[in-house]
Amino acid sequence: MIFLRKNGFVWVLLAILLVSFLAVGAACAKKETAQKPTVIFGDGNWDSIQFHNYVARIILENGYGYKTDAVPSSTPVLLESVKRGDIHVAMEFWSDMHPAYAEGLKNGEFMELGVNFDDNAQGLYVPTVIIKGDPAKGIEPLAPDLKSISDLPKYWKLFKDPEDPTKGRILGSIPGWVTDEQLRVKVKTYGLDKTFNYFSPGSDTALASALAQGATEGKPVVGYYWEPTWLIGKYDLTLLDDFEYTEERWEDGYHCEFPQTKVTVMCSKDFPAKAPDVVEFLKKYKTSSALTSEALAYMFDNKASTEDAARWFLKQHEEVWTPWVSKDVADKVKQALK
Repeated sequence: MIFLRKNGFVWVLLAILLVSFLAVGAACAKKETAQKPTVIFGDGNWDSIQFHNYVARIILENGYGYKTDAVPSSTPVLLESVKRGDIHVAMEFWSDMHPAYAEGLKNGEFMELGVNFDDNAQGLYVPTVIIKGDPAKGIEPLAPDLKSISDLPKYWKLFKDPEDPTKGRILGSIPGWVTDEQLRVKVKTYGLDKTFNYFSPGSDTALASALAQGATEGKPVVGYYWEPTWLIGKYDLTLLDDFEYTEERWEDGYHCEFPQTKVTVMCSKDFPAKAPDVVEFLKKYKTSSALTSEALAYMFDNKASTEDAARWFLKQHEEVWTPWVSKDVADKVKQALK
C-alpha cells in the first residue's frame, strides 16, 4: 500500500512538473512573440513609396515573422511622425528637398538607414524616336543631332506651337509646383523664350498623355517630366543634357540640370533597439529609379495595386532583393509568393 502511494506520488509529481514545463514554455513563446513589435510604415500619398513599403512588408511578414501596418501621411507629417516614433519606418524620403531632414538627422531625432535610390532625375524630355527614328515603324529620325537643351533653338520648327506658328512649344510643369516657376525662369535664362513659348499643360495627366503620344506615334514634343514614374518606365524618352549641377549655376537662374535628390530609408531613433534584425535588413535595401519606374509601369499596364506591383517585383527581380536577407529568409519569402 505504501509502495502504491509512493508511486502515485511520483506520478502526481511528474504530472505537476510536466504542466509547469509546458506553462513555462508557453510563457516563453508568448514573451518571444510579444517582443516583436508591429512595424509601422509611413504611407505617403504617392505610388512609389507605397510600392517600396509593400516590398519591405512582404519580406518582414513572411521572412521574419513580423506584423506590419502603414499609416497614411503627407511628407511633413511623415517626418514629424517618425520623430515622435508613431511611425517606425519611411522607405522613400526625399531628403534633400526638406531642410528639416538634415537638422533632425544632426540632432539625432531619427536615423538614416541607407539610400533607397539617388539616380532620380527631372528636366526636359523628348521621345527618343525623334532622335533615333524607328525603322520597324518606318519612322525617320527628325532631330538626329538633338542632345541638349542648348540644341533646342535650331529645332524650334519641329516643335511648332499650334497656337503660335512663329515659335516652338515647351510643355511646362504642373501649375502650382515649384518646378513650374523654376522652369519659367530657366527658359529665359537659356534664351529659349526667343524661339519657344512656355505652355502650361494644366495637369499631370495632360502632360503624360502628350509625351506618351509622342513616344508611340513619333510626334515631336518636348516637355518637363521627372522620374521615377510609370511614364518613364513604360515609354522610351530621352532627358536632354544640361550643364552639370553646381550651386552657383543653380542660383544663377537655374542655369544647369536639376539637382538629384538622395531618397533615403529612415527610421525612428528608438526603433533599432526594438527590431535590430529589421534595421539590418533595411540597411541593405537599395533599388534604383529605373527599377521603381518599371514597377510603376507594371501597375499602369495591368491596373495593379502597389501590393500587386511589390509581389511582381519580388518574383521578377530576385537578383535585387535576395542579397538583402539570409538564404533562410529568402526561401520563406519565395515560398509565400507561390
